[in-house]
Amino acid sequence: MRRLSFDWDGRTLLVATPATSPTGLNPAGTRTARPTLGHTRDAVMVDGDVDVPDIDALPRQTGDRFAARTGFDPRTLATPYRWFRITPHQIQAWREADVLVGRTLMRDGSWLA
Repeated sequence: MRRLSFDWDGRTLLVATPATSPTGLNPAGTRTARPTLGHTRDAVMVDGDVDVPDIDALPRQTGDRFAARTGFDPRTLATPYRWFRITPHQIQAWREADVLVGRTLMRDGSWLA
């Protein structure tokens, strides 16, 4: 399992990972992602479209906010990293098996809850 730091700005998830890792190569190629946030019994699953700006392409304040919120600044590392901006089109959440019904919170980019 790979853990990713992320920043949620109210519309998109911003993550960063090594550019040549499978975690980076897959969404860069397909332009889709399905990150799951949380733990097995208390999870949020996000299906979204992926934008892949170069590590220096984001506004400085966006990178600074990411670093402040996550405690991690990929812009300062020797290993080449990439940003991945995920725009959700579906979000599901559940805590236990008994909440599987009604777990869809967003569909087609519109909030249901």
